[in-house]
Amino acid sequence: MAKTKTVYFCQNCGYESGKWAGQCPACREWNTFAEEIVSNGSTAAKSIKRKENASRPVPVNSVSKTETKRIRTGIGELDRVLGGGIVPGSLTLVGGDPGIGKSTLLLQVCQALSRTELKELYISGEESLGQIVMRAKRIGEFSDNLSLLCETNLDTIRETITRDKPDFVVIDSIQTMYREDVNSAPGSVSQVREATGILMQIAKGLGVSIFIVGHVTKEGAVAGPRVLEHMVDTVLYFEGDKHASYRILRGVKNRFGSTNEIGVFEMRENGLNEVMNPSEFMLQGRAEGGSGSAVACSLEGLRPIMIEVQALVSRTVFGFPRRSAVGFDYNRVNLLMAVLEKRVGLALSDCDAYINIAGGMRINEPAMDLGVVMAIISSFKNRPLDPNAMFFGEVGLSGEVRAVSMPEARVSEAKRLGFSCCFIPKVCVGSVKKLEDESFKVIGVDSVADAMKYCG
Repeated sequence: MAKTKTVYFCQNCGYESGKWAGQCPACREWNTFAEEIVSNGSTAAKSIKRKENASRPVPVNSVSKTETKRIRTGIGELDRVLGGGIVPGSLTLVGGDPGIGKSTLLLQVCQALSRTELKELYISGEESLGQIVMRAKRIGEFSDNLSLLCETNLDTIRETITRDKPDFVVIDSIQTMYREDVNSAPGSVSQVREATGILMQIAKGLGVSIFIVGHVTKEGAVAGPRVLEHMVDTVLYFEGDKHASYRILRGVKNRFGSTNEIGVFEMRENGLNEVMNPSEFMLQGRAEGGSGSAVACSLEGLRPIMIEVQALVSRTVFGFPRRSAVGFDYNRVNLLMAVLEKRVGLALSDCDAYINIAGGMRINEPAMDLGVVMAIISSFKNRPLDPNAMFFGEVGLSGEVRAVSMPEARVSEAKRLGFSCCFIPKVCVGSVKKLEDESFKVIGVDSVADAMKYCG
């Protein structure tokens, strides 16, 4: 009979300890240790015996260079984030807040793939078959290529996948899966780590593409040990306010593509719809003629997105001015206001300042600096900016406007959307001068003081 023992696991990084500690020595987080009972006979603790015909190293040039054919999901925004489609035999983790649309997106992927000859298997540990069908009817029609299974036992799931040999599998969610020989509750560190290891073996051994849904903590990270994100091939995060209509799918890790791409979706009654033109979507409802509003350009991967920056500057009624930033770095706002006060002479030390990125997006790119600065200046002077002007550039501590990456793509997007002029770093003017014509001007600025002249 296998012996059992009590150990303590860090819920953040998975560090194992024989006794409880207030602070994890690995990740330095406080109050993350949880007690669990493990068995010495569990599969995770068994050593792997060396085989006589073990794999041998081979020269890199002798490996076949045939490129793996990706599976197109039929959802362009998801294919963009994945790097062109689903790689057969890959393991992908999808995380996000409750109700954000993770299960809906994966069910729509199953719907798109069910129109092909591929076999899909949707495994749910949280919903009954009737509940899944109710959600599926809201999305649309499905073919018989999609099969549903309500199960949480990993041994049963392994047998089902081995027997039916589907091409695409969805696990909803990883925190509900368990193995009987692991003496801990579902969702614990041991169970999540064991479940991910088994699903990875299934994906690599049978060539099945598996998507797993992961719950997130109140800090926004996937619940469970950090080793979960290290084991999978791709990590996708669903972002956005569930009370708003838009959703952003961001790739945090991708072994088969870039992690700089994002996908933009809009939540409707029939599920998630792709937003082909995020710039127009983000600028909808923009009030023209009001002060404190500027349009800036952020770059997400290779995609430029126009975003409205709103600023409200007013004299404080208390002795200590209040600063607030929504969607932008709070410390960056304080830095830019200090630059304006020191280099331009604006008396902002006794002013409250509120910065908002319209649409609810979170942007940390330095190219947004010039747009934020111009919005603050416009609100402070109560003078509106040209509604057909667009701004981008990084602002340094000396008040200079520095160059940013890919100015051609940003200026081309502004011209396509009908803007009449762009204020950009002066060093970037040469590379975009060819885009100028009678109805579109490119204005280079080398400092904040220079840009301030155009604000009146």
